[in-house]
Amino acid sequence: MHWRAKGMLQKVLGHVPGGEQAHYVLQRRFGGLRDFGREFDVKMNDWRLMAGHLREAGRPIGGARLFEIGSGWYPTFPFACFLGGARSVITVDLNRHLKPELARACAVHLGRYTGLIAEACGIAEGDVRERQQRLVQRLSEGADIHAATDGVVTYDAPADAAQTRLEPRQVDCVFSNSVLEHVLPAAVDGIFREAMRVLAPGGIMFHSVNCGDHYAYIDHEINQLNYLQYSDAQWRRWDNAFLYQNRLRAFEFIDRAKAAGFDITMSTETARENRLKELAALHVHPQFAHIPAERLCITSIDFIARKHDAG
Repeated sequence: MHWRAKGMLQKVLGHVPGGEQAHYVLQRRFGGLRDFGREFDVKMNDWRLMAGHLREAGRPIGGARLFEIGSGWYPTFPFACFLGGARSVITVDLNRHLKPELARACAVHLGRYTGLIAEACGIAEGDVRERQQRLVQRLSEGADIHAATDGVVTYDAPADAAQTRLEPRQVDCVFSNSVLEHVLPAAVDGIFREAMRVLAPGGIMFHSVNCGDHYAYIDHEINQLNYLQYSDAQWRRWDNAFLYQNRLRAFEFIDRAKAAGFDITMSTETARENRLKELAALHVHPQFAHIPAERLCITSIDFIARKHDAG
């Protein structure tokens, strides 16, 4: 599908009764949820990378109190963290997107990853497999996510990650995966301020941000820099409730975390040669002209931001 057509379709669905359910059905039949196994494998690779970064930062998953922003259709990261021995995982979303049938499928597919989870978290695979099998059984029997995970995982939606009900200093790590690029810039600032409040001294944020044009995944005639051709006013023609993209560049997430008081201890911000070439061939809108090419071209970043020990 041409990206403009998809954008307009999603825009219409965002304004009609039953549009959310229709969008979900289309995603299952024609979109990213059509090949659940492939999408799940990508998510688990992202989780593996996150687990490694947290371990290197001195905040391993085992025994940790975690807070996820953006639950999505199914709880891959919370379930994997539960299997890895997390003490608690709160996952929140602005809308109640999570689907029980996909949560069950997620639990089943995790059976292929017990070895990876055990290695990433430094625990016995037998313990991981036992938890995974119990999780599948309980979900199949109709238990909700909280009960099925022995009270470890809490799903809260609708909920605003910028205004939580958590007490101060109650979390070891706040994280998200491919979420912040879909959040209004002012809300990103609010999320970071709230993270500073709820994190324990020395706690960290880990965010993996896909800051490229997501329409490139369904229209192979464009690349991930495509949306830099348009002003904000022009881009609003295609922005919609189901695929809002704020178009913030990678360094802007870093700068906003610093402004909230965090120290940046890890960043994968890298200008790749292929992206620089794509940018050179693109008519970039003057709105982005002040940004150096080596920063403007970056379409993904993982970063860790730490709260001061005395914070």
